[in-house]
Amino acid sequence: MDIEQIYRRYGAIVFRYLMSLCHNVDLAEELTQETFCRAIYSVHKYDGSCKISTWLCQIAKHLWYQELDRRARKGTVPLPDAEMAETGAVEDQVVLRQEKMGLFRKIHGLNETEKEVVFLRLTGEMSFREIGEIFQRTENWARVTFYRAKQKLKGADSE
Repeated sequence: MDIEQIYRRYGAIVFRYLMSLCHNVDLAEELTQETFCRAIYSVHKYDGSCKISTWLCQIAKHLWYQELDRRARKGTVPLPDAEMAETGAVEDQVVLRQEKMGLFRKIHGLNETEKEVVFLRLTGEMSFREIGEIFQRTENWARVTFYRAKQKLKGADSE
């Protein structure tokens, strides 16, 4: 399989995965391109011990972490919130922002695996099968992990 076939087959998966992490279309597109560039240069390191999609998402995750480190070093302003940029009533935007902040605080309290599964499912709109592939687990594992995380978030509501 050549890189063009790999891109056609896995490009959308990598893009959705990155969107779930960064929530920014332009940055996700840029990181997706960089993921495939890195894959070309490191294809000799791919040993077949995991699926190609998993390997690509691992590269993408490392690129995302590098981007976060770069932003932290430069003191760059966080990524813009697309919903807040849309026109609308100021009060609605403030309420929406507060609700989102509350939800993200609760999600932040989850363990790393649960956090990532929730983000992939909700913001990356990935299927449980795709999430399972990324983690090298089963579709059922992804469903159960998401369900348990959701239950923890509901439990946090009552506190």
